Amino acid sequence: MDEIHKKILQRNRSNLVKDLDPSKLYDGLLEKGIFTQDMIDEIQSAGTRRNQARQLVQDLETRGSRAFPLFLQCLQETGQESLAELLQNGAPATPTQVVRPEIQPLPITPPVDGNKPGKDVKKPQIPSSSPPGGEKPRPGPGRVRRDSLQGYKMDASPCGHCLIINNMEFEPHSMLKNRKGSNIDCEKLERRFKTLNFVVEVRTNLRQKQIKHELLTLSKKDHSQYDCCVVIMLSHGTEVNHNRFPGAVYGVDGQYVPVQHITNYLNGQHCPSLQGKPKLFFIQACGGDEKDMGFEVSPDEVEPSSGGVDDQTDAIPMSSSSDSLSMSDEPDARPTLPTPSDILVSYSTFPGYVSWRETQSGSWYVQTLDCILEESAATVDLVTMLMMVNNEVSQNSAKGLYKQMPGSFNFLRKLLYFQTQT
Repeated sequence: MDEIHKKILQRNRSNLVKDLDPSKLYDGLLEKGIFTQDMIDEIQSAGTRRNQARQLVQDLETRGSRAFPLFLQCLQETGQESLAELLQNGAPATPTQVVRPEIQPLPITPPVDGNKPGKDVKKPQIPSSSPPGGEKPRPGPGRVRRDSLQGYKMDASPCGHCLIINNMEFEPHSMLKNRKGSNIDCEKLERRFKTLNFVVEVRTNLRQKQIKHELLTLSKKDHSQYDCCVVIMLSHGTEVNHNRFPGAVYGVDGQYVPVQHITNYLNGQHCPSLQGKPKLFFIQACGGDEKDMGFEVSPDEVEPSSGGVDDQTDAIPMSSSSDSLSMSDEPDARPTLPTPSDILVSYSTFPGYVSWRETQSGSWYVQTLDCILEESAATVDLVTMLMMVNNEVSQNSAKGLYKQMPGSFNFLRKLLYFQTQT
């Protein structure tokens, strides 16, 4: 950054620290290449808004010559025009075009015979240019990365918030059956994530608007001191149109919330303090009304396991049946996915199929997930553990006939290892 721009920032530092809202700037600063994600993560780790603003201004001075005008642009785009004008009044007019290096013709030199000794030929100097956002980021002395390329930082205590929404008893007009056994799932997951050092909150039998309110409340929390956030949905589900994540989850009033909307509450725009941190969603709900009868394999490929006589599903009632199976969730087929980072959505079943639940011991998916976390969380990363869950659940059979296949949409950038008690 030019010295004159550094002096302008220094002269106005107190006003910037007092009035700047860094949370509105992070997406733009990242998009324009002024900061890297790791630098934004470190700024967010400063804690309060004032501390984040102070750290942002300090780091801004280390960026390239384009950082100052791009920062002014970010201020204007996020409704902080007064601060932009304050800085602009002390800044000389600067061109907004990208400054390109002047290309000099190379000097013509006679060919050199490599077999004959001679004087060294000096190579011409070619001007170098910096990327639009500034110099290539270099870790300065004392700068500590929040996480490594191998794994997310997961050592905060507590590690983060965990919200469990457990819908068991549905209103009569919803035409959805009560979910017997879901309380068992809820108790297991509450106990498990407390063991993993999360602050767990449980909400029971929520209508659609109440689900949205709880998610909004979670998104408004300050997650700066935490490393992760978890949302668990236990309910009926259905198929909806989508462009990100398939499926939707029902409130007890029969109105649903799409899974892609559930994830949006915690994205970078709506929850800046979770930017760059893993956001995990576990969905125990049907993906459709199809029952998977599986296919034949050789006996040594599977260890047969059968469900109990009280197996039920979490899918919408589509037709009456005499086998006492309740159907409640439908799938989202052929999803079109963007590239949201640091999000993982784990589904209890493959899109299009029912999800099985035993009234006395809970759902196959949650039972297996809880068991795998207990046995392997100390040494195995999350994605690998979810593959282990997939394998275990796939070997179960309901009524000795029907199968289930969990799955996930994984946009995590690094490995994730939970905290465990030693």
